[in-house]
Amino acid sequence: MDVYLHRSFLKKFKKLPPKIKDRFEERLNLFLTNPTDVVLNNHTVERAFPDCRSINITGDYRAIFKLEGDTAIFITIGTHPELY
Repeated sequence: MDVYLHRSFLKKFKKLPPKIKDRFEERLNLFLTNPTDVVLNNHTVERAFPDCRSINITGDYRAIFKLEGDTAIFITIGTHPELY
């Protein structure tokens, strides 16, 4: 699977604390090896983000992505309250 980080994702990502950035890198690697790993809690977020899914980065942080063919496009990242 290919991964693309959307410009809006990168803008938010740059403002995150280093610890959250590191955790995202870890979770992204896990996502690439096993996108359905229970730790990721990969699930649909259709109500808030049509045609998108979410993975857990930490207990509070989520990364939202859209699947287009064999590419996961990460569109935003933030805390649960920020996103929903």
